[in-house]
Amino acid sequence: MIDLRSDTVTRPTPAMRDAMHAAPVGDDVWGDDPSVASFEAAVAERAGKETALLFPSGTQSNLAALLAHCQRGDEVIAGQQAHTYKYEGGGAAVLGGIQPQPLEHAIDGSLPLEKIRAAIKPRDFHFARTRLLALENTIGGKVLDADYVKAATDLAREHGLATHLDGARLFNAAVATDTPLATLCAPFDSVSLCFSKGLGAPMGSVLVGSRALIDEARRWRKVLGGGLRQSGIIAAACHHALNHHVASLAEDHRRAARLAQGIAALPGVEVNSVATNMLFAHFPEAHREPLVAHLQARGILAELLYSTRFVVHRDIGDDDIETVIEAFGEYFAAQ
Repeated sequence: MIDLRSDTVTRPTPAMRDAMHAAPVGDDVWGDDPSVASFEAAVAERAGKETALLFPSGTQSNLAALLAHCQRGDEVIAGQQAHTYKYEGGGAAVLGGIQPQPLEHAIDGSLPLEKIRAAIKPRDFHFARTRLLALENTIGGKVLDADYVKAATDLAREHGLATHLDGARLFNAAVATDTPLATLCAPFDSVSLCFSKGLGAPMGSVLVGSRALIDEARRWRKVLGGGLRQSGIIAAACHHALNHHVASLAEDHRRAARLAQGIAALPGVEVNSVATNMLFAHFPEAHREPLVAHLQARGILAELLYSTRFVVHRDIGDDDIETVIEAFGEYFAAQ
């Protein structure tokens, strides 16, 4: 199948499986899994942070970060379309008593500075305590502008706020802008990095930050049920991805642009945005259900909604992109 639903569907390569098979392991809760220790040290160095902590998922990594930054009754400012707010089950509120303050995104994925400033509560017992600014990069495939990130995090610190970045696809941003990962991480107190999307590991995210913050996040990882034992098998997969799969993200970006070009030529279809490995398009409602069936019959998986997202990843090659474009063309030619 050519699966365009998400880059989470990527599968381990044979070389990654070999690395997993050969990984020396211990018990990570005791801190003696050598593969985990080696991987965490490598990620911390690449991200320019003091230390790192492996998590099973990005949702858990983000949640542990929010719990480490905030107390009950504190508030986090985040975007209405941000993963930490919209797609993580309300975990910060449900499990941490942390109030989200969602803001509407600008067209480029940023949270306008004036909206952030207006959302910060005064020090008054009537209000939740605004404690944290959480951004996301990339968001909807879009890379946050570096000057904006600096301005937003500077604003947060002026008001005594900590800063967290959901960097699930931050490697895409690094490749797209030819920027070192450490430079993109530098403005933030904590960053969550995912290895199970475009980088192809079967699971695993890493939280990076100061030693004090990571110590607190380690406690919350245990509370959340994420204490890991022989997790060196997973760390080895992620470490292989870190060493071998980052540069090839540029191919995903190139292929996404080609797919956008092909879809934009379809009658009645509008490409709303294309950035890094994602494109969003609007299909007339009458075509959505039959087009999904048409694609699936040709071995192509996609979800056509009111705003359809196509995600290109390392398991999709140039020939696959042309196959998808041809399948779209066949459908509309028959209408």
